[in-house]
Amino acid sequence: MARVTVEDCVLKVPNRFELVMLAAQRARNLTSGAPLTVELDNDKTPVVALREIADATVPLSDLEESLIKGLQRFHETEEAEPEPEVDEDVLAADALEVALGADLAASAGEDEGDFDLGEDAAEMDEAGDPLAELDPMAKDGDDLVYEDGPEDED
Repeated sequence: MARVTVEDCVLKVPNRFELVMLAAQRARNLTSGAPLTVELDNDKTPVVALREIADATVPLSDLEESLIKGLQRFHETEEAEPEPEVDEDVLAADALEVALGADLAASAGEDEGDFDLGEDAAEMDEAGDPLAELDPMAKDGDDLVYEDGPEDED
């Protein structure tokens, strides 16, 4: 077969759109190194793909499967990892506990004035100002003012 026509291929694949998709997929396969099933005859890969479809030397079901896999964005794996089971009751109880704890802390601070932070606050007071380490020129009680850059004096 020196020339291939669409009429020769439509006998094998009646839908022209499907024919184009299958021929394009076969041409991609040939370009990526798939073995030829007909002689090359100095033709380009799309023509060779159409000749293979017209001669029925390639299984169309394999072409359809590779076309579908090539167009998929998500490839399913053989063994999917199971998702951990989440106990809805435990999540609801934890959320309620956090919400009630925040409400209790807020109400305790409003009623009693200052809220006692406990031992962590005492250790922080003993350690001194943490910003003093960053700015050696700062002294206790000084307000630190950070500027973006030198100001132009006009």
